[in-house]
Amino acid sequence: MKSFDVARQRLRNQQLSSPKFTKAGDVVKWMGAVQAQDYYGAKWALGQRMLSATDEDIERAFAHGKILRTHIMRPTWHFVSPADIRWMLKLTAPRVNACNSHYYRKLELDERVFRQSNKVLVAALRGGKQLTRDILRNVLQQARISTSGLRLVYILARAELDGVICSGARQGKQFTYALLDERAPQTKDLSRDECLSELTRRYFASHGPATVQDFVWWSGLTVADAKAGIEMTKRRLVQEVVDGQTYWLPASTPAARGSSQAAYLLPTYDEYLIAYKDRGFAVDSIHGKQAISRNPVFSSPIVIAGRVVGSWKRSFKESSVVITINPFSSFGKSERQTVDEAAQRYGSFLNMRVVLT
Repeated sequence: MKSFDVARQRLRNQQLSSPKFTKAGDVVKWMGAVQAQDYYGAKWALGQRMLSATDEDIERAFAHGKILRTHIMRPTWHFVSPADIRWMLKLTAPRVNACNSHYYRKLELDERVFRQSNKVLVAALRGGKQLTRDILRNVLQQARISTSGLRLVYILARAELDGVICSGARQGKQFTYALLDERAPQTKDLSRDECLSELTRRYFASHGPATVQDFVWWSGLTVADAKAGIEMTKRRLVQEVVDGQTYWLPASTPAARGSSQAAYLLPTYDEYLIAYKDRGFAVDSIHGKQAISRNPVFSSPIVIAGRVVGSWKRSFKESSVVITINPFSSFGKSERQTVDEAAQRYGSFLNMRVVLT
């Protein structure tokens, strides 16, 4: 497998070059989890991985609980399927809590406080209530639980990791919380080995080719767990060595062929970049310094033929979305055309006219 095949195969497995799903929930389930602290960008990340979708489609799926948003890995916000949230938390929550432990101690949040705060949150949200962070802050304060500084952030995050709360529907632009028992009442219980095997299978099916180190970074699990997961799912995987690195990918995945020059306007934190420890596969060496200085993971990258070739940003003017393109080097005619097509897809997703600059 040549090195450029890594990028092309990832585009396919991540549903960017060959989308097959029509529902946001199916995309999230396929991906395992989708990073989502940039909520608006994360909706576009799902939309690009569907055969046809609008921002309203994704928002509706979120409002109805077809996809949930919670702290589940690394530790940051992710979209996750209601059917998967409990077994995934069983596997990843201990690692996230370990990452948060310094702040728990610094903020004087111990198990006694968390038991009390979880009890208060259950009482406040019971019966299908979906409440904003500000309302829950008041509820906790009335129960004489301090929410000063960052305490509220970690109290709510811990309740998510404990499987007590998750996302509710938005109220205007404000996010709400709901009880997980009411949002995802029936989910399958798995043993830890089953959880590890399933998460490993999902990651390499949707993100492969990838290395052990990539999986460790994405999942937040230990190297020992990652290797054990690969061993459990080995019969479903094949390995390829590229430039001395061992990559794993699903044995049943057809090879990505052709030399598609399609462009993608990816959002910040898109799985195509953020899901790997080593992102060199997506950066041409001649643009490496520029790409690193502009940080394509934390800005919105333009990808053509699997490579980061610039960045983009959006703004809104009346009924139009203004898309500003910042290439690393001047685009040729074919590149300009494919970027324009990508911009029009984003306009269709938002149901807005596009102004490209």
